[in-house]
Parts: sequence; C-alpha cells; structure tokens
Amino acid sequence: MSAADRLAPLVEALLQAPPPFRIRCWDGSEAGPADASATVVFRSRRALRRLAWRPDELGLARAYVAGDLDIQGDIYAVLDLEDVVARLATNEGLELTGRAKLAAALTAARLGAVGPPPAPPPEELHRRRGARHSRQRDADVVRHHYDVGNEFYRLVLGPSLVYSCAYWRQPPSSTYGLTEAQADKLELICTKLGLRPGHRLLDVGCGWGSLLLHAAREYGVSAVGVTVSPQQAELARERVAAAGLGGQVEVRLQDYRDVVDGPYDAIASVGMAEHVGLDQIGTYAGQLFGLLTPGGRLLNHAIASIRPLIDGEEARSSFIDRYVFPDGELLPLSRTVDAFEHAGLEVRDVEALREHYGATLRAWVANLQAEWAEAIRLVSPARARIWLLYMAGSVLAFETGQIGVNQVLAVRQGARGAAGLPATRTTWLGGSRT
Repeated sequence: MSAADRLAPLVEALLQAPPPFRIRCWDGSEAGPADASATVVFRSRRALRRLAWRPDELGLARAYVAGDLDIQGDIYAVLDLEDVVARLATNEGLELTGRAKLAAALTAARLGAVGPPPAPPPEELHRRRGARHSRQRDADVVRHHYDVGNEFYRLVLGPSLVYSCAYWRQPPSSTYGLTEAQADKLELICTKLGLRPGHRLLDVGCGWGSLLLHAAREYGVSAVGVTVSPQQAELARERVAAAGLGGQVEVRLQDYRDVVDGPYDAIASVGMAEHVGLDQIGTYAGQLFGLLTPGGRLLNHAIASIRPLIDGEEARSSFIDRYVFPDGELLPLSRTVDAFEHAGLEVRDVEALREHYGATLRAWVANLQAEWAEAIRLVSPARARIWLLYMAGSVLAFETGQIGVNQVLAVRQGARGAAGLPATRTTWLGGSRT
C-alpha cells in the first residue's frame, strides 16, 4: 500500500468523516476525492510525528509553519470543517479511541513516523520577559507581531496601511475595494469623534499613522499617536513628514500608560485594546478617562470574544498565542463596557462590525496569495505561512460568529452631564462626508 492509502483511513477517523480534500504524501501517492478544491500535502513523515505528539491546533500549526504539511488550492475548504475546528479551538484535540487508536499506532509505525517530538519552528515564541502585561513584556510581544518588516505589512494591508477591519459601505467591486473601504472606516471614526479644527486627538496604538494623517489633513486637528513598535513609529513619522504635517502630528514610541499630556478632545484606540488584557482593562479605561477633557469622546475599536469569560481564566497556549498575538486577550464586549463605565465614561453607542472584518481579511489573504513569492522574500516561508494560516482562519472565525468586533463610543461628561452629542444617532452620523 502507498503512504496515502495507509494515511487516508487515519485522517477519516480523526475527522470523524470522509475528508473533503485530497491527500498527497512524501512518496507522491494520493488519495481522496479527485475533484476536491484543495489538497493537503504531507511533505515528510515529520508532519505525522508532530501530530502524534500534539494532536491539536498547535500540532497542526507547527507542521504547517515548518513546511512539513502544506495546503494547496482553497485553504478555506480545509479550514472550514466545523466539528474539527470546534474540537481544535477548545483544545479537545483530535482524539482516537479503542481499535482506532491501535490502528493509528500501527499505521504510524508502518509509515516510519514513530520517533521523538520534533522541535517547534524557531518562529514560535517560547520565552517572555516579565509579568504578563507589564510594560516590558507588552513591548516585547507587540514587537514580535509588528516588527517583521513594514514592506511586508504594506504588501498585505495595501497602500492604506490600516491594520483593522475596513468599513464596507458597498460590496467589493472593481471600483470599490479595500482602499476605499479603509478610507471610509477612517472617516467613520473621525465622524463619531466629532473632530473639528483645533481639536487635540490622541491615537492609542497608532500603527503606521493612517488615522493621524486622515484626521490632520481632513479635519485640521492636532494629533498625537503612540505605539510601542519601533518599526511602526519610524514609518509613521516618515509618512507624516512626506505629507507636510509635521507641525500638526507627533508620533511617539510610548506606552499608553505613560501618556501624561492631556487633556485631549478625542481619543481613538483602534485594534489596540486586544493587547491590554483582562487584568489591565480597568487601568486602560481609567487612563483614557483621565486624558479626556470634559465633553471629550473616546472611540474604542476592538475584536471581542463572543462567549462568557470565566473569572480567573488564563489565555491558553494556542497557535495565535505562540505565533501571532502573544498575550493577546479578546474580552467580551460586556467586560469592556463595564470597565469604561467604572472609569466614569458614559457609553453612548456600540456598533458591531463582524461581517466587515471577514470581508477585510479576505482582501488581505488575496493580497498575500497574489504576492506570495515577494512575501517570502521580505520575511521567510515560515512567517508567510503563519500569516496566511492566521488570516484565513480568522476569516472563518468572524464569518461563523466565533468572534466579533465592535466600535464603542463613550464620552467624559461635561458640566451637569453634558455629552455634546446631537440628539439622534442619525443626526451625528449624518456629518460623514463619504
């Protein structure tokens, strides 16, 4: 029997259903549906050893990142296996029992896949300095994610260099794509914040400066952006200088907890709160409250968990934690709103944008796949694989409702409870110029 013929029954037992993809093994043999839209390639026996030692999400990710296992064709077709994804996501793993477990052991032996556990790929983050969410550790893990090369991010994100979900006012088309949708998102944020000439804006986790540039250019504000990523800060400053906005915009390499030059009329935090964590969400909310002038507005845009959070729950060891967003925590929307209210902020509006993130991620995946050779040149095959797996998996997580993303608008009340917002949501959103 060929390697694929031996492996196919084991894959079916693990999935608890016939696989919808084709299987190809290191000896060139194949099995599975001939018309499948995707092929899972076992490039070496080491892929099986990785799965034998870690039959879960992390084991599969290690095999893929290391190049021992590959996916050719429609990556979504492989990842969109509902029951399998649910078992992996909850760390239940891919379990075999009884005779199936014995058959798997015999198959592994016949395929020469028995041996010690292979070392994890070097891109996996093993050691972290300091206590969780300390300034030093937060800086380290943020740089692990963001400081992989600005040109790589430009390739993935497109010319807008906006790293959070776009706002799709129209379906994607030949005349309306990612660039236009990201511009609409920046405009939406500025509209919700009620920016006017002379206002001071703080952008917490400013990325490569796109919101700062838009707000300064289109609304005449004075803006400060903070990030703990040196590469982000460097490129953001270059973009500010190139736009001739150095007199209006300042970019700092600074932790949000160290900002002391308030008050600000408006604060935006877009895609940054995911790095804050449950233990620090109260500190985060209190810090932003203290930096706002009375009547000032806060716009918090963050990915959220759509499940109850158990008190004392620790972030589990997963592909995302080891390779993508170390120490990242997705809090339920209720925890974020509760922290803002405890800090003294009044929450005035919440908008869910879950479907928008799925569309955005599909555009990023398409960008990466279209420039795959260049992506590998800019980073490495392993790093490019990490991003493709992370983004494609995230597409399905948003589209199937496993996670969400929300914009929360809050105000620091002025005298006698003044919020400074028009009476209706339609009225104040009507100020958008897009």
